[in-house]
Amino acid sequence: MRILLCLAALTAVCFAQDAKHTPPKVQVYSRNPGEYGKENVLICHVSGFHPPDITIQLLKDGVELPGARQTDLAFKQDWRFHLTKNVDFTPVNGDKFVCKVTHGDKTNDYVWEPNM
Repeated sequence: MRILLCLAALTAVCFAQDAKHTPPKVQVYSRNPGEYGKENVLICHVSGFHPPDITIQLLKDGVELPGARQTDLAFKQDWRFHLTKNVDFTPVNGDKFVCKVTHGDKTNDYVWEPNM
């Protein structure tokens, strides 16, 4: 039933005449304050975008981190979508962690700031 509702919603969005392209808002953060050598969870929350054609990648030094989990695509009444992707990680000084978001034909990188 849930899959049917999602497919119906996506179909409605695809054929809506007033649907327009809205770029995503992206937040990259960790579950706990960043601390080198301590296990944590890297989170990338992407919201407010339309249409729903989007790809989220969590990268360490340009390489996709294995084992990432992503929520189901969800939307609000205004047909703006949101997704969250997260992965366990242990930051080390000098590593660069990025959330890479591709929406339509645009790709942007959003860097995790450890605030250490």
